[in-house]
Amino acid sequence: MSRRSNGANGSNGAGADVKRCAIYTRKSTARGLEQEFSSLDAQREACEQYIASQVRLGWKLVDERYDDGGFTGANLERPAFQRLLDDLDAGKIDVVVVYKVDRLSRSLLDFARVMERFGRTDTAFVSVTQNFSTADAIGRLTLNMLMSFAEFEREMIGERTRDKIAASRRRGKWTGGMLPIGYKAINKKLVIDELEAVVVREIYELYEQHRSALSVARTINERGRQTKRYRSAAGTLKSGRRWSKDAVLRILKNPVYAGLIPYGDELYEGEHDAIIDPERFKRMKHLLSGHGRRSRARGRNPEYILRGLLRCSCGKALTPASTRKGGREYRYYRCVTQDKHGRKSCPARPLPAEAIETFVVDKVRDVAADPRLVDELFGRLQCRIEERREPLKTERRKIPTRIASLSAEAQRLAEDIGRAEGPARNHLDKRLGEVGDDIARAEARLAEVERMLAQIDCIEIDARWVTETLSQFDAAWDILSHENRGRLVRAIIKQVDVDEPNGTIAATVADLGLDEVITAEVAEPPTKKRKSRARASSSSDEARP
Repeated sequence: MSRRSNGANGSNGAGADVKRCAIYTRKSTARGLEQEFSSLDAQREACEQYIASQVRLGWKLVDERYDDGGFTGANLERPAFQRLLDDLDAGKIDVVVVYKVDRLSRSLLDFARVMERFGRTDTAFVSVTQNFSTADAIGRLTLNMLMSFAEFEREMIGERTRDKIAASRRRGKWTGGMLPIGYKAINKKLVIDELEAVVVREIYELYEQHRSALSVARTINERGRQTKRYRSAAGTLKSGRRWSKDAVLRILKNPVYAGLIPYGDELYEGEHDAIIDPERFKRMKHLLSGHGRRSRARGRNPEYILRGLLRCSCGKALTPASTRKGGREYRYYRCVTQDKHGRKSCPARPLPAEAIETFVVDKVRDVAADPRLVDELFGRLQCRIEERREPLKTERRKIPTRIASLSAEAQRLAEDIGRAEGPARNHLDKRLGEVGDDIARAEARLAEVERMLAQIDCIEIDARWVTETLSQFDAAWDILSHENRGRLVRAIIKQVDVDEPNGTIAATVADLGLDEVITAEVAEPPTKKRKSRARASSSSDEARP
């Protein structure tokens, strides 16, 4: 836009538009500035004479002086020059006049940037001793040549910057950019923000449970979690937003949380602390790549839905195992005691997996068949959840007040220390250290309370999922994956005690506020005398090892 003033604002006798001219002078050293007629005065006098020679074009000198004495031209951090740029942006200047081009800047790149700024504000530039003026065609041609060299210099700086960033990242340093949630930057280094780190850990835990980024996003949104708040380049604080599937995946795929710094296709050990264990991050990467489920399916042990639930009459666990015969795989559970101490250490024989799994699933189906029992299980669990949640929520409300009070005390102590002397000062120093420790402990406790509340939220979500699945058990069971079948069984069944020699099994309902035990005899207990019948009762795909 044009910054010229019309005649109403003051024009010469010829009626030409007034062009407000500002003179900028600069001297690198302060030596000689105390003289009656300094170098700055000489520059200004030459510029004033030039402006006077252009009076027929309406040029008029403004009253404001822009003199930088004792400032280098290697950068733009000069008080008078910054005032000049501010007035230029405010529309107070039409022409900037200098004695020589290097008075404005000695850096070609800085000069090009200033010229770009002059162009955006429609401000002309004149160097009186070098016949350089952007008000005419020759001056603009010269400027374009200078800009071409400046562009080359910018590209060279860009290459050097990229090389520096690459070297820094190879050394594990944070090189800037938008901070990932869970971290804050202190002295250009990443430091864990425990309050935000809780959200990161929740996302990893929820994904391992649900195997769905969309489900994770939905769950943490229900909990009221938001993405990271950040401050824009303009200084505006941007509030957090709701989580999306893509935002969750970015968290799960970001190696920074495992203490690593990425550059290109390589990962380097970072100098910051990890929020997520590196081994856990590797497992997550494996799951996200889609290899996890396929690799398990190809393994020697397929999914066993009673994994971790079975106990032998000798008191030890029954662990999943499998064997292959004739190109077919047979699944079974065997006693850990025998694995460690030999067959004579426990009389129990390996159990066909499908037979015992069918028994336990039938018991779960019996629970699901009674809607009152399902509702009672969920209701009692909900009561226990609230009993644990309420004191934590109360504590969470109180801790920030405690932190604020301690911070105020620390501020007062810091002010008092500045006025105190001798023993009183030492006493205040000691107390300030104690207050600092108290604040750190309070912040750590607040992070721990947040983590515990997040765990309770997970339990509640699991309870709701179990209730919904049980309410439509027959339809849901057929479409559940092996992993979710095991998850459902473990949510209902706490333990399955197997007495193989006597042919009995006792399934105990999980700790959902009930101590009820469901006990029954297996129709055909797998004893030595009934070896053939036990084989007949098992699936055609299974047999004893």
